[in-house]
Amino acid sequence: MVVALSGLCTIAPGARAQAAHPAMAPQTRSAARLPAEARTIPALFVSDIHFDPFNDPAKAHDLVAAPVTEWKSILSGPPSANRQQAFAALQQTCHARGVDTPFALLNASLQAMHSRQADARFMTVSGDLIAHAFSCRFTTLVPGSTPGDYQAFMLKTLEFVMGELRASFPGMPVYAALGNNDTGCGDYRLDANSDFLAQAGRIVVEALPSSQRQKAVKDFARGGYYSVAMAEPMRDTRLIVLNDLFQSPKYATCGGKPDPAAADTEMVWLEKELGEARRLRQKAWVMGHIPPGIDPHSTVAKFRNICGGQPPVEFLSSDKMAELLIEFADVVRLGIFGHTHMDEMRLLQPEGSEAQSAGAHSVAIKLVPSISPVDGNTPSFTVARVNPSSAVLQDYEVMEASNQSGIDATWTPEYSYFLAYHLPRFSPTEVKELILEFKDDSGAKTAASAAYLRNYFVGDRSSELHPFWAEYVCSLDHYTAKGFAACVCSAAK
Repeated sequence: MVVALSGLCTIAPGARAQAAHPAMAPQTRSAARLPAEARTIPALFVSDIHFDPFNDPAKAHDLVAAPVTEWKSILSGPPSANRQQAFAALQQTCHARGVDTPFALLNASLQAMHSRQADARFMTVSGDLIAHAFSCRFTTLVPGSTPGDYQAFMLKTLEFVMGELRASFPGMPVYAALGNNDTGCGDYRLDANSDFLAQAGRIVVEALPSSQRQKAVKDFARGGYYSVAMAEPMRDTRLIVLNDLFQSPKYATCGGKPDPAAADTEMVWLEKELGEARRLRQKAWVMGHIPPGIDPHSTVAKFRNICGGQPPVEFLSSDKMAELLIEFADVVRLGIFGHTHMDEMRLLQPEGSEAQSAGAHSVAIKLVPSISPVDGNTPSFTVARVNPSSAVLQDYEVMEASNQSGIDATWTPEYSYFLAYHLPRFSPTEVKELILEFKDDSGAKTAASAAYLRNYFVGDRSSELHPFWAEYVCSLDHYTAKGFAACVCSAAK
């Protein structure tokens, strides 16, 4: 669905004033005369690609045997005669809930990104580069394979996807995080200090400047996380990339056992990186895959009686990450996550009486929608405008495909943040203002609420969220189970 932006431009008397926003405008010669704090640069935000090399199952053995340099030729070749039947059988065997991203869609997405924003200065990829049920697909199509065979193929697939991203924008930094599907031994399973992480790290940070690569490779080998100074024209900005799989309540080692030490070690590392950024007076962006806070979709789907004392479902097993980001809110300019496949926002802030001042000690979180159409959404990516001096996200525009396959698709704007909400930047103050407006509109009747509902699911399934709007809004600025329950039960009264 394409949102008619003209319908979002009318503001009722007394509402926020609308003005021409420079952030999404092309950078013309007049931009050179703008003060540094008003200039923006384009960037691409991508998430949940979920690339599936098994979309044509007959090609699996060729991919296993071939070096990554030959994969594009294999994948772009004519489909096998029985592709549809073989893929349908594979989906059934692996109990797949939908179709992820085949090569045609990956290629179409990258072409659309290049067409829409060829001059992007960097790209963020907030995890899940690899398809769902990857281990089942591999073992079904490559019977007799060993765990080592699976890990080798997973690494080749990761290398292929990262290679395609970089080849589409030569010389442009591509900063990627791992997701729960990007592991060497199955969904949500990973060993810290493993050979898989050591090899995956070399792939993910391959294009970093040599001065930063050695530390990044070392950190990645330990836990799949790393920190890097963002390339010019970003100024004094550190990107801290997390592997928050360790924080998930679903996490287990490759042997199926819990390992709380992995999460503890990562949080110690995160605190050290944030402290170093503060000491050096740097700004920081923090990127991971699974967002902190409440999972409202699962909470509703599991019929949790919050006001009856049942706890909500939380994305992570601990609030430690959220607490650290709030503690270092003077440093953190933006959090970027994915995982839900939806276009969402969050605000991390102190809960209770400390949360009264608008935006103070808070961190704005952007959840990036997916390339994968596995949930029935249309594929999308986000074009951002970033102030390189302040490291603030000024504006963004979500681009969506006209179909789920990407074949002969047209990519058009679904909406822009500024045109939908008439706010000058995506920062804690503005995000808090917007969430408070949502809370005052329990029936989701205002233009802003309607826009959020419509754009939350790329393809518009607003009717599914509308009945739970009040509960959903409470999840936007309450990251703890206690705070969320207090909000929900207060709204219910």
